[in-house]
Amino acid sequence: MPTTTLQIATADGQADSFAAFPDDGEQHPGVLLYMDAIGLRPELEQKAVELAGHGYYVLVPNLYYRHGPAPVTEVPGHITTELRPAVFAELMPLIRAHTTERALSDADAYLRFLTTRPEVSAGPVGVVGYCMGAVLAVRTASAHPAQVAAAAGFHPGPLVTEAPDSPHRLLAGLGAEVHLGLAENDLSPEGIGELGRALDAAGVVHAVEIYPGTVHGFTMSDTDAFDPAAAQRHWDRLLPLFDRALAGGRGRVDRSS
Repeated sequence: MPTTTLQIATADGQADSFAAFPDDGEQHPGVLLYMDAIGLRPELEQKAVELAGHGYYVLVPNLYYRHGPAPVTEVPGHITTELRPAVFAELMPLIRAHTTERALSDADAYLRFLTTRPEVSAGPVGVVGYCMGAVLAVRTASAHPAQVAAAAGFHPGPLVTEAPDSPHRLLAGLGAEVHLGLAENDLSPEGIGELGRALDAAGVVHAVEIYPGTVHGFTMSDTDAFDPAAAQRHWDRLLPLFDRALAGGRGRVDRSS
């Protein structure tokens, strides 16, 4: 599976990024994959390669590029439960600096970049994100309803807050099919209900699903939160979603041969 590192021009500089795509000389639907709060690292690159193997051009930008190229902070090869508080204490200034305004400006640049790639087919794109990236996936889909046909998020950050720009308040123009896979404590029952009502009002096909027995971060194999069964379940939801929404899986790679 070909992979490459590249720079994407944004309003604030150059975002270093990782991309993976099929090695068949054909065009494939584009997917924007948003990292979790820990940052762009081999774990996210592996997810991009896996997804690309199913027939997609997958772009993974370093969301913290304003602070330097990835890895912006040094993180352990495996983040244990004991190490997690110290790791996130170092990451919190970067997370707070990535405001909604910056996120939406960057999303414009990432989607624009995908439209220029010769490996990417014309037509809608998909977005998927993890942790804070799940929030950004929802924001990106809401801001670009004509371009984003599928949006997925797993163990998401706050999707329902009291803030005027809470993601759930901005879904009115959403055009994408949505799947959200939650760990058991990611969102309160009241929050899930409010999110569901907002998605219903948007009139889109959607699923908000709690993955039983999981904790936040369940797809990340380089953390103690990893749950192999839930990680497989996330692929079982994500791949059919993209297959349905992105031109019927046009350009899909047959991996059975």
